Amino acid sequence: MVDFTLWDIVRNLALAARWTVVLSLIAFVGGGLVGGLLLVLRLGGGRRAGQLVGAYVQLFQGTPLLMQIFLAYFGIGLFGIDVSPWFSVTLALTLYASAFLTEIWHGCVMAVPRGQWEAARSLALDFRQLLLHVVLPQALRIAVPPTVGFLVQVIKGTALASVVGFVELTRAGNMIANVTYAPFTVFACVALMYFVLCYPVSLYARRLERSLHDRRR
Repeated sequence: MVDFTLWDIVRNLALAARWTVVLSLIAFVGGGLVGGLLLVLRLGGGRRAGQLVGAYVQLFQGTPLLMQIFLAYFGIGLFGIDVSPWFSVTLALTLYASAFLTEIWHGCVMAVPRGQWEAARSLALDFRQLLLHVVLPQALRIAVPPTVGFLVQVIKGTALASVVGFVELTRAGNMIANVTYAPFTVFACVALMYFVLCYPVSLYARRLERSLHDRRR
C-alpha cells in the first residue's frame, strides 16, 4: 500500500472534483441553450417540428446516459475523427441535458393558463410577442425550481464520464483506490464530495419551490 494519508486522498479528489464542476456547468449551460432552441421550435415550428422534437426528447430520455456517452466516444470515431474523452462526454451530457430541460420547460409553458394565451391573441400579439411578453415570464417562475433541481442529475451524471477515461471525481477515486488499496475510505470520500456538491443545489431548489408555492397562495 502506498503511504497515502487521508489528507492526500481528499486533496487529490478535490482537484479532480474541479473537473466535475466544470463539466457539469458546461453540460447544463449548453443543454439549456440547445433546450431553449428546441422549445421554441416545438412551440412555434408546426406539427412536424413538434413531432421531431418530441422524438428527440424520447430518444435521450429513453436510453441510458452511459450508452449515449459510449456512442459519442466510439461512434464519431467510426468516421475517422479523433475524439477526445472531454469532447465526447461534453457532447453526450449536453444533448442529454437539452432533452430533459426541453421537456421540463415545455411542461412549464403548458402550465400557463389557457386564458393567458387567448387574452394575448385577442390583443393581436404575434407568436414572438406572445412568448416574450405573456407566456415565458409566467413559465419562468414555474420553471426555475425544477431546472435548478435537474442540475443535481447532471452533476451525478458526470460520474459516467469515467468509462471513457475522462478523469473527474469518480475516475480519480478509482485511480486512487487502485494505488492505496483502501477503496472504502476513498469512495466514502468520493460520496461525501458528491453530497457536498449536490446537497446545496437540492436545498436551493426546494427553497425556490416553497417560495413559488407561497406566492401562489
